[in-house]
Amino acid sequence: MKYIVIIGDGMADWPIERLDGKTPLMAAHKPYMDMMAQDGYCGKVLTIPDGYPSGSDVACMSLFGYNPAKYYTGRAPIEASGMGIHLDKNDVAFRCNLVYLAIHPDKTFMGDYSSGHITTEEANILIQDLNKELGSKEFIFFPGVSYRHVMLWKDGMWEMETTPPHDITGKEILDYLPKGKGADRLISLMIDSRRILEGHSLNRKREKASRYPANSIWLWGQGKKAQFPLFKDNHGLTGATVTAVDLVKGISRLAGFDTPRVEGATGYLDTNYRGKANKAIELLSDHDIVYIHIEAPDEASHEGNIDEKIKAIENIDREVVGPIFESVGDFVKFLIVTDHATPIAMKTHHATPVPFTVFQKHNRIGGCPSGYDERAGERLFDGEALIKFFITGH
Repeated sequence: MKYIVIIGDGMADWPIERLDGKTPLMAAHKPYMDMMAQDGYCGKVLTIPDGYPSGSDVACMSLFGYNPAKYYTGRAPIEASGMGIHLDKNDVAFRCNLVYLAIHPDKTFMGDYSSGHITTEEANILIQDLNKELGSKEFIFFPGVSYRHVMLWKDGMWEMETTPPHDITGKEILDYLPKGKGADRLISLMIDSRRILEGHSLNRKREKASRYPANSIWLWGQGKKAQFPLFKDNHGLTGATVTAVDLVKGISRLAGFDTPRVEGATGYLDTNYRGKANKAIELLSDHDIVYIHIEAPDEASHEGNIDEKIKAIENIDREVVGPIFESVGDFVKFLIVTDHATPIAMKTHHATPVPFTVFQKHNRIGGCPSGYDERAGERLFDGEALIKFFITGH
């Protein structure tokens, strides 16, 4: 038996008036996902336990079968693992977004958490220049993908409160700056970054082109080194993951999975959907289980863009689920799932049970008449139990 897990990040939502009370999942044309739900087993999974942040770090960890209560140390150390950054036991990793701050005489607002989805090439220049100016033996900046980067604080402090920038789009930032022991050091770095970035030639070019400048860093998601037992030791299966997002690469590498690069995979709406599907089909030949993670629905939700979210869901169905379904044999089992809800109305993540379906061509059992959406299934699993059920059937 071979296994495919397809994670459409942030697909779940709330009913939307413009869609006549439907969610984007209900409104999207997705014949393959609907067929799998109608002929397979449906249920819901609680990927974010009570008391944990409602992000893809916790949710995707759950969907790889790792209980966050046992293994979660923070978001940034997982991303650091995905980027190949070594952490000593006393080091603290922080997620470092390149953001656009809307600065007014008396107030400063979070204008855009991604600096208008700055390109990876542009962002790498800015992060490298920041490291030259602000980096030291204590603080080191590492470039990642698009707006997503990592800062390492050697022998740093981490027991403080920080806020994801995508949670505060359009809000005044003062109440959301880091709080607690060591927070003053982070705030100082964020202020200093503005001095370097606001006048940077690259940002001046972006402004002339009517694009958001990346005029500040935003530090959050801190944590110490993460460690997981290998997935193979837990389940006896070798694995690989297709993703453009360092966070999911980090979880995968900690699980002992291969994480090959796919040309054109961006972690955004313009990602190479078909390239991801083709890579997953290729990986199935020498791996037992392959995860495919697609970020696009989540990004559309953060932007509050209903049409793009529906388009992203339809792209996943047409360009990922469909080609894999048509290419594999009867003895491949599918898990279609989303990691968390990202309601358009909120523009951020929401912790709630989300739908899944388990499907196998030669074992059609009759599942949810409505297809794959938020109405699917009644039985509730946690992530660890879902992966065990997916693999073993009980």
